[in-house]
Amino acid sequence: MRRLTLILLQLMFVIASMGADRQMLLRSLEGYTGYSWQRTSADTLKWDVALSAVISSGNYAPFWIHTNTRGSVSEQPFSGTINAAIFKNERQTKRWIDYSAAARVTMLIDRRFRAYPQEAWASARLYVFRITAGFCPDEYNIDTADPILTSGNLLFSRNARPIPRITVSTNGYIPFPFLFGYLEFKAGITHGWMIDNVFVNHSFLHHKYIGGRIGGNLPVNIAYEFHHAAQWGGYSPLHGDLGNNFNSFKHIFFAQNGGNNPNDQMNAEGNHLGSQQLSLIAKWKGWRVTAYWQNIFEDAPVYPLWRSVNIADGLWGLSIKQSHWPFINGVLYEFVNTTYQSGMLHDIDGLVIGGGDSYFTNGIYRNGWNFYMHTLGTPLITSPFYNSEPSQTQTLNNRIRAHHIGLSGDIYTFKYRLVCSHTVNYGNYNLHDIASNRTAKNRNTAILLSVGKTVPQAWGLNFSVTLATDIGSQFGNNFGAMLTISKTADIIKW
Repeated sequence: MRRLTLILLQLMFVIASMGADRQMLLRSLEGYTGYSWQRTSADTLKWDVALSAVISSGNYAPFWIHTNTRGSVSEQPFSGTINAAIFKNERQTKRWIDYSAAARVTMLIDRRFRAYPQEAWASARLYVFRITAGFCPDEYNIDTADPILTSGNLLFSRNARPIPRITVSTNGYIPFPFLFGYLEFKAGITHGWMIDNVFVNHSFLHHKYIGGRIGGNLPVNIAYEFHHAAQWGGYSPLHGDLGNNFNSFKHIFFAQNGGNNPNDQMNAEGNHLGSQQLSLIAKWKGWRVTAYWQNIFEDAPVYPLWRSVNIADGLWGLSIKQSHWPFINGVLYEFVNTTYQSGMLHDIDGLVIGGGDSYFTNGIYRNGWNFYMHTLGTPLITSPFYNSEPSQTQTLNNRIRAHHIGLSGDIYTFKYRLVCSHTVNYGNYNLHDIASNRTAKNRNTAILLSVGKTVPQAWGLNFSVTLATDIGSQFGNNFGAMLTISKTADIIKW
């Protein structure tokens, strides 16, 4: 939004000066903004196809083989996946108007066959504003220092399938006018449909965010983001209509009480979650070092990050990326803790003291913060599909402490990714006998190494081999491998 006021004045001048030289006015406007009304490069429609096969020991495929794949790899020990897509990326970043779209079908073959739209979306941008609709797999506009190596953001990760939604937002961070890019902001709002219909049918997703970043071209930047999300509406087999009108939406937007059941009337209507992130970014001559801190809160008063009632819980990370030496171009470390949860007790003899947050669970929305039985947030909190009872749709293990490291690089055109997580699981405060919970105090060390290479002599196919293992009592000791063959090519340019 650099010099937004001048842009508006120029637009008014264009309208008021229809008899003037239109091309001269447009060139003047382009000079102020750096954006052009003309195409700066060719639009390209592409296709891609990927075939994957997984074979492993144990009851499940190793954790990191199927985790953070947006549901495109089965958790079963033997499976295959076919992904096919056509897409058009947004390439012309300096045009006033641009668009992108994709359609991708995923077919999973394990003990049964499933096919569903992994992606089906379209996005349009007018200058610095964007609207996106459909099954879109982006990261809900949470800044991620290294999306390849991270364990996943606390509130939204790449673990679950995309939720169909409509999002209106800024095009990432945009500068305030007249401040030369040293102060930037971003904001957006999403309405989505939770179509998995687990326990509560036809519920909705609400997500809004705002963020600011200072520093611009300086070597050090500081960024802060606030995200608020909620499940709301739908129809419960126990409580009936949970509020599906605009009045309920207002309650959700402002996290107010209301609705049709006593719990929502006493507390906030819907299932509310949120996260704040503070990042410190240092960049210099091909190096980028990012230190970041995310917290999480659920149905609690919102305090500044450093005064949070559950300040002991969160994700602390450090990412180092550089472009000088390709053998190791990315290094990441993250520590995740969710064991405190504002204390063990929510209330004593009816007196609410605010503890027992029990992340990703809810008494009304018993499917919790999950989509198709996969956690929407950090996958280190165990997804419900691991539960021993198929009827149990809640998150049973949400008190975890984990260390996660990652490396990536390019060794003579062989691109690799190495990640390792060590997780200690403490079950769930809501389980009265925590020691009897099969996930309580269980440990798992999950390791993955993936190596890929594009071979021009083999029709430009990309071959990828992934080896992974789980070591510990949570999932048992198992080992697995995945082979992936993929191809991307142009359909047409215009």
